[in-house]
Amino acid sequence: MLAKYAIGNIVYYVSDIDRTEAFYRDTLGLAVDRVPGDGPEHGSDFLIAHTASNIDLIFFANPEAKPGQSPIIVFTLADGGIDNIVSGLAKKGVTIVTPLSQAPGGWSADLADPDGHVFSVYQSGEIPR
Repeated sequence: MLAKYAIGNIVYYVSDIDRTEAFYRDTLGLAVDRVPGDGPEHGSDFLIAHTASNIDLIFFANPEAKPGQSPIIVFTLADGGIDNIVSGLAKKGVTIVTPLSQAPGGWSADLADPDGHVFSVYQSGEIPR
């Protein structure tokens, strides 16, 4: 079901967003963009670190973050249809960790494989109804 979709991002939850920004920018030399959050309702700033393979690393601050909770592979659904993909996977018995919900610039859902490894699907823009 996801074979035709590219991995668009890899998401990490980090305990210190400033330390993470300095490490990936200054130590590893990646171009890092800091994206301002939308306030208390929509979270704090997050980071996008760009790689040569065009797979961005995205970092969200979570003071309770622990190793093993991330990274999360994100499949980008360029053709849309995220609602159909998520419901189709659920019908196949895939565990829905976070139901379809708004994400920065679009919509996402988190799912888990049989061992509990989380992966996401993401679609930019609005979901057609």
